[in-house]
Amino acid sequence: MRRSKIHQLPKEVKAWLDQALVEGNFSGYELLEKELAGRGCTIGKSSLHRYGQQFEQRLQALKMASEQAKAIVQSSPDDEGAVSEALMRLVQEKLFQSLLDFQLDPENPLDLAKTAKAVAELARATVTQKKWLIEARDKAALVADSVEAIAKKGGLSAEALDSIRRDILGIAS
Repeated sequence: MRRSKIHQLPKEVKAWLDQALVEGNFSGYELLEKELAGRGCTIGKSSLHRYGQQFEQRLQALKMASEQAKAIVQSSPDDEGAVSEALMRLVQEKLFQSLLDFQLDPENPLDLAKTAKAVAELARATVTQKKWLIEARDKAALVADSVEAIAKKGGLSAEALDSIRRDILGIAS
């Protein structure tokens, strides 16, 4: 299988091309073709357009994922790791979608080893977060039980005890 001429460009030329595509709002392919020719690279506008479309789609997907992550962070206070859990679910969703969309593309192959590693790391992070959450709840329950034991010795009303217990356990009134 033949590699794309664009992927064979020197790093600095490819970086320039990517930047020019973004700055030019993914248009002006004839101009880009001429500029590349001036740099000693012969790539047709059709190839540039194909590459530009793929690049724009990837960039849009990345922007959407970033916007979704920001929206999750802004809309959810991080009580009990809710933001972390939401972000992990978002990453899981994106990885799953990547696997569903997987197509053999010689110019842009999916690295299954890296994807599998990402899934394993995400699963490990999910397990760690759940473990931390359980430990935090258990500690809060112990503190609440301790307060209750003190209250039974006298000095706290049932109403005050209930209020403290709710605060410790994070139960909304």
